[in-house]
Parts: sequence; structure tokens; C-alpha cells
Amino acid sequence: MFSTFHPPKSLRFSIIIPVYNEAENIETVAREVKLALSKIEGECEALFVDDCSTDDSEQILKQLVERDSDFRMIRHRVNSGQSAAVASGFRMARGAWVGTIDGDGQNDPADLPSMLEKAEQLGVDCVTGVRRKRKDTRLKRLSSRLANRFRDWITGDRVSDSACGIRVVRAECTAELPVFNGLHRFMPTLLKAQGFSVEEVDVSHRARMQGVSKYGVHNRLWRGIRDCFGIRWYVNRAVAANRIDVE
Repeated sequence: MFSTFHPPKSLRFSIIIPVYNEAENIETVAREVKLALSKIEGECEALFVDDCSTDDSEQILKQLVERDSDFRMIRHRVNSGQSAAVASGFRMARGAWVGTIDGDGQNDPADLPSMLEKAEQLGVDCVTGVRRKRKDTRLKRLSSRLANRFRDWITGDRVSDSACGIRVVRAECTAELPVFNGLHRFMPTLLKAQGFSVEEVDVSHRARMQGVSKYGVHNRLWRGIRDCFGIRWYVNRAVAANRIDVE
């Protein structure tokens, strides 16, 4: 799952969709992704990463891949979490640019073409989404707001919505990201620590289509707060390393 193999970047854009027990949502997400790809010039692909789902997700994805060559899938042998799924997608994506969305349908793939265009126009390495009008429960919004504020205070960085799952990033930059359980929540900060440029843009957000959320207060708020201390350690050392002059 974490091999160092990186396929040639032969396409313009790859969309990575991590999936865990999202059988009810896959077909709808796939249709929206297909429409988003049609708005992007050049060759594109959509890569679903099945994080060892226990429902019918694997079977649905296999059928999807069989009937549409724009879709690919990989499957983890063990459930490893969203960050691991995103990291696996980064390793297997063939696009020079890589986009990420959550597999539950709350992110709108229609935002990705304009995010890619903005990244190329501004010459930045990453464009990350900000959910201004979130369609989550009050408890989830509160826990996310607290985690964001604590993260900004601890890391010294300022990211409006670090947990937003929709992003566009230059593929070569993803090789510099450390893989750990929580990577997807801290990606903008980690990219900045490596000297890459990040721009924020407002994006759509929707209520979950079907199924249940895989996150609660325990694995969203408390884990995120704990991870902040590790991120501070990493950022401080990464920034120091980037300041070294080599003759």
C-alpha cells in the first residue's frame, strides 16, 4: 500500500476519491466526477481508493471501472484511514495535477475545474477549499471550529478550513508530504512548511447524501488537537531545513 512506485505523469489531472463503506453514494459521486472531468481540457482520470470497505463498495467500484475507462480503483488490504487512502492515491495518480474530494458526496466535484484553473493562473502549488456555508451538524461544525483555532495557535499557521477535503495540488509536491494518520487534515500547513505556495478559495458544501459519517468528536476534535503538537514539531524542523544554504 505504501510502495515507492510512482507512475509516469502522463495525464493533466487526476481526481482521488477515498472510499470507506460509501456504497450508497458511489454512483452519484461518479456521475458528478465524470461531469467535472468533461470541463477540464486534456486527459484526466478518477481514482477511487477503497479503504477495505465491508459493504458493497468494492463490487460497485469494479463495475464502474469495467464500464468507464476514465475510472480506476485500488483497494487497501486492511482499513487504514482516510489519510492512508489519500496517500495511496497520490502514489498511483498519473496526473501532473491531483485533486482530492471526500467520497461521501459532501464536496462538489464541480468546484475542481475552476480550482485547477486558479492554481495554474496564479502559479501556486496548491489551491485548498474553504467551506463558508457548511451543511454539517452543529456539533460537527463546533468541533471543527475549535480544532481549527487550536491548530492555528499551535502551528503558527493560518488555514481557514484545514479539514476541507477538496483540494488541487501539483503532483510533484505530494512526494514531499509525510504520511501519517491525519495527513489529510494538515496538508496545506505541511506544504507551506516545505516551501510550497498555497491559495484558499471558497467552495460548495452539501449535506451527506446517504449513509453515516465515519467521524465523531473523538476522532475529529481530540485526535486533531493531539496531532497539532506533532505538526508543530515537524513544521519547525522543516522550516529550519529549508533555510539552510548549500554552496
